[in-house]
Amino acid sequence: MNSFITNLGLLINATMIATPPLLYAALGSCFSERSGVVNIGIEGMMTIGAFTGAVVAYYTGNGWFAFFCGGLAGALFGLIHAVACISFQADQTISGTAINFLAPGIAVFMCKALFDNSSDSPAVDTAAKIPKLFSGIFPVGSFWNNALNNYAAAYLVFVVAAIVWFVFFKTRFGMRLRACGEHPRACETLGIDVFKVRYICVILSGFLAGLGGAYVTLATVSQFRPSIIVGQGFIAIAAVIFGKFNPQGATLACLLFGVCTGLKTLASSSNVVSPNLISMIPYVVTILALILFVGHARVPAANGKPFYKAQ
Repeated sequence: MNSFITNLGLLINATMIATPPLLYAALGSCFSERSGVVNIGIEGMMTIGAFTGAVVAYYTGNGWFAFFCGGLAGALFGLIHAVACISFQADQTISGTAINFLAPGIAVFMCKALFDNSSDSPAVDTAAKIPKLFSGIFPVGSFWNNALNNYAAAYLVFVVAAIVWFVFFKTRFGMRLRACGEHPRACETLGIDVFKVRYICVILSGFLAGLGGAYVTLATVSQFRPSIIVGQGFIAIAAVIFGKFNPQGATLACLLFGVCTGLKTLASSSNVVSPNLISMIPYVVTILALILFVGHARVPAANGKPFYKAQ
């Protein structure tokens, strides 16, 4: 019984480590997709956020400031995506793919320029990371210490999810962004600036994706490496589809994928199954979720379609 409780606490902790970067990125994707702009560049935005967070924390020693700067780096690439897709009506899938190549390339280039031709950044000092919320409160080895001894940004993401839900469904801006993803031409006739709404949403998607990337280097791994994100951006997009393009659905989907990653972490310590097979768990669950549930998700009617202002 004690072993079960211990493992349950460790599973909760591993879930709380794996879920936040996915959820930050998924919430950002919700903004973009519901406003009518496909953003598959989430992976690249997370990568540049991870790089920026690690570098700023290394030089300033301030984890929260580095976390915010990671979001700003993602927002910059969100702006690039917005200019290409909204102002110039570029193919949104191609633009997102370009972001996924451009952002990691710039991150590696800058890392080599800053750190003696190394593609890995130096490890971030513990004092420069985001602080843990319940550190030292519970006895070491207890269930509560195992389950809750995590970084403050891991709990902040659920507050952000609640705020995003409120914005989506309880504010005028949320009504407008959802309308722009369904009937942008009708919105224009009512005096809504579709371009402005979409710009805000795509930039927000980059900002939140950048926060997700920064969380990885400031809480999970403590340094930047080229493969730091390893598909988490695409899992976040899958969570949005699985969650029917709503923040509450995306939150539940990210928790599911986080639990799968937590199970992978626990199973990898047993040495019973090959680590390579265990590492496949989150990705297999992602594929199964898309196969089984993607047909039930209603995509916003204008999603992915360029909008041209009436002359």
